[in-house]
Amino acid sequence: MGAGAAGAGDELDRVFHALSDATRRAVVERLAQGPASVSTLAEPFAMSLPAVVQHLGVLERAGVVVSEKTGRVRTYRLVPDGTADARTWLDRHRLAPERRLDRLTEHVRGG
Repeated sequence: MGAGAAGAGDELDRVFHALSDATRRAVVERLAQGPASVSTLAEPFAMSLPAVVQHLGVLERAGVVVSEKTGRVRTYRLVPDGTADARTWLDRHRLAPERRLDRLTEHVRGG
């Protein structure tokens, strides 16, 4: 495996690790509604603000979210297609019968 392939594997590892935690998935779901401050993102969780910031750091290092600081407020938003590589990887490893069913559906729809 070449250096580029190893780098791509590292990126996938970071994304899957980031999304493996229920708190981080809940944060991603909230950010799908639009940007939010750290305090807003922390509201539904029974954990300290620093703990939420750690979760956000994992998501940011994985390229799933980005942050911007304006004054004293740090706001996070989803990265467009931040999980595209993971989706591509998952699609490549779908079961053959699923892929055939997708092709059949496309054929029936006239595509």
